[in-house]
Amino acid sequence: MSSFPVLRPLLCAALLCAGGPALPAAGVAPAATAAPTGAVPAAPAPSASAPGAGSSGPGAPAARGAAAPEAPPFEIGIPDLQQRIGERLAALRAARAAGRRAVAASAAESAVAPPVPLASHVPAAPGARATDPGERRPASDAAAAAPRLAALGPAGEAPARRPGGRPAVAAVPSTRGERSWSYAGETGPEAWAALRPEYATCASGRRQSPIDVRDGISVDLEPLRFDYQPGAFSVLDSGHTVQVDVAPGNTLSVGGRRYELKQFHFHRPSEERLEGRAYEMDVHLVHADPEGRLAVVAVLVEGGKAHPLVQQVWNNLPLEPQQPQAAPDPIDPAKLLPADRRYATYMGSLTTPPCTEGVLWIVLKQPATMSPEQIAIFARLYPMNARPLQAAGGRRVKQSN
Repeated sequence: MSSFPVLRPLLCAALLCAGGPALPAAGVAPAATAAPTGAVPAAPAPSASAPGAGSSGPGAPAARGAAAPEAPPFEIGIPDLQQRIGERLAALRAARAAGRRAVAASAAESAVAPPVPLASHVPAAPGARATDPGERRPASDAAAAAPRLAALGPAGEAPARRPGGRPAVAAVPSTRGERSWSYAGETGPEAWAALRPEYATCASGRRQSPIDVRDGISVDLEPLRFDYQPGAFSVLDSGHTVQVDVAPGNTLSVGGRRYELKQFHFHRPSEERLEGRAYEMDVHLVHADPEGRLAVVAVLVEGGKAHPLVQQVWNNLPLEPQQPQAAPDPIDPAKLLPADRRYATYMGSLTTPPCTEGVLWIVLKQPATMSPEQIAIFARLYPMNARPLQAAGGRRVKQSN
């Protein structure tokens, strides 16, 4: 068998790069193995129990003062060398392939795994490490996790996975803010209760307003005691009506309670009906007592003579919505009231969200008048801003004789 002592350094380097055990250097005996055919047998390794031995491995240095035996030149057969090189190269290829598979699997898992929710937003998974309440996460982590939270289902649960391991995309509710209510369309009266939780009474309430005020019990109702005085006021286009905010000091006494006028506003057409009749407009004067109870006086409006107080309000309309316009001259709310103060009364609610119930309603029987031009000015701003009639539901209505 031929030998190639000159190739020994290159072969040793190749075997080292392939991840196999290194071949011993020249002059160092290898571990005791069966010698290949045609190769010179290696000298036996020193015993671990020999005096002065520093280690038990092959190639350990001799004890101080003892001469190391001279090893014969290392030679290896070509067939055995080819087999060993082939085995090492095969092992290297297998290791590299396994590494590529592991990297690919890790990348795929990170792509489909549900995001880690923030502890302050969603509950931890069962068995997960409890989060220290005092533990603070970097702002960058929170910012990075925020968009991913939208993909989580209710209570922070990860969405179900489709076949193949990909998560199903959960419906993400809109985050553009609460929709405002209106008098028509998708945000109209039929949808008020669904717009916000606090509007639920608009659908579930049993004492809702407005109603058709009819068939009341005729009794001697106590007179309404209005104590209205001229004072400062401002006009607001609220986006739902024209509202007049008045200065404190205007009161209404009825039913043993004293209410203070807070504001009055307009509706077209009238929200209330009186004995089945609808009117061109109405004015609601909203009062509150110190305990927060509400009393609303409704003044029905029909076409006719111009109303001086209404014209004063129109003269001070603001140019922009939601921007109150302070008026230079005082206003006297008593001028809104008709001379005949007979009325009908019942318990109802606010006619706008949140439709709060427990409101005392007082509907004056004699209507006021506004000119067609005055009605047209309001109609340009709000052609229709009246809630539909609500069921009376057997409520008791009383009216003045």
